[in-house]
Parts: sequence; structure tokens; C-alpha cells
Amino acid sequence: MQITFLGASHGVPEANRRCSCTLIETNGRYYFIDMGVNAIDALRTRGIEVEDVKGIFITHVHGDHTNGLISFVDLISWYFKTADPEICLPNLEGVEAIRAWLKANHCEMRDLRFKKVTDGTIFDDGYLKVTAIPTQHCPDSHAFFVEAEGKAVLFTGDLKHPNVDFPKIAKEKPTEFIICEAAHFPATDYAPVLAACPTKQVLVNHYAPWNIPNVMQLAETLAPLPVKFVNDGMQVTL
Repeated sequence: MQITFLGASHGVPEANRRCSCTLIETNGRYYFIDMGVNAIDALRTRGIEVEDVKGIFITHVHGDHTNGLISFVDLISWYFKTADPEICLPNLEGVEAIRAWLKANHCEMRDLRFKKVTDGTIFDDGYLKVTAIPTQHCPDSHAFFVEAEGKAVLFTGDLKHPNVDFPKIAKEKPTEFIICEAAHFPATDYAPVLAACPTKQVLVNHYAPWNIPNVMQLAETLAPLPVKFVNDGMQVTL
């Protein structure tokens, strides 16, 4: 399983960081966690067929996590017509919003497989399994526990605060990585909960510039557990 971070910024793009978007590959099949960037542009740049995208999982519908989804649905509606991913959205009102936007641009959205994210297992194609855990960042926000090839990774998504809605599953099941956001509270607040998790490494994603010193302090506090910043284009192989 390989994870590529296409966007690692917080709510707005930075000079060298775009908004949240992560690509997962396993057995020649591709999946997205959030889509805050033009995903098809990223796929074409990497020589990946759009038809090989099998699932898209949105943690919540804020624009910095979904703005790329409109262009994705646009292009698979009229050009990449054999693409057939399952698109998991926290709120299916977004489907009609995308349909209306495409109609305003004289494009009809074709029939696609949209699914509402609910608590529990939302996707399992025999290659990748995704379990959704509710969080309190906003209505209908979720973290995702992702399993493939006998390994597991937790994407916290945006949280209200680690003391409030950090996913308990990370304390109960071993993970290769825990991928945390660092835009909405001091990153040092993660220390107690992460110290209790059986994980091999912490990756800090979706971080705001003001929080960088706190992430560095978090790394010192959790040592020898590795804590690393995520940068755009970064790849990790499990």
C-alpha cells in the first residue's frame, strides 16, 4: 500500500502546499481521502488511469476538502465515462449541488455511485476497507480507519479537539501510521492520546503555519515515537 499526499495545507493553499487530498494505491487500484485539489490533473501527471480510481472518501464537506470533487465529477461525466468510483459523501445534498453546477455549465452529470458516509464500515472491495468514525469538527464529519494488505492507517480528519473526538479505535488497534490534522488547536494537545496508541509513526497533515512550533514540540514529547510533517508530493509505502 502506498500513500501519496497531494495536498497538505490547512484551510487555504500556501506557497508550496495545496489543500487536503490524499491518494492511496493498493494492487493497482487507487482511492482518495478528500479531494481539495484537481485530482485528475494529479492522476494524469503521474500516469495513472482515471478508471483505476475505485473509491473517494470525503471526511467532511468543507471546501478545502471537496473543491476538487466538482471538476472530478465533471470530467468523468463527459470524458472519462468508463470511470466508476464509489463516491462517499457525508451529506448527499452535495450531490445535487454538483449536479446543479454542472448543469449551469451545460454538462449533465451521469449516473454515478454516490453513498452517504455513516458510522462503521462504509467500503470494502476486497482490497481496501474503510471504517468511518464520527467526529465533532462539524456536522457529519468523520475520521477514516483504512485497512489494506494486512495493515492499517488512521486518518483523523479535522477534529474538534483530541480530548473530545480523537478516534478510540487508534488506541484499540495497531496502526502503521496515524495521520493527524494540525490546523484547529495546538498540536501539543495530541500528546496524551497519541502516547496511548499502538502506532509506529505519526504524520502531521493539514497543518497551519502557526502550529509548526507546536508540532516540533510534539515530536520532542513523543520521542522515540517518530513524528513527521507531511509535505505535498510526499509518498510513504507500507
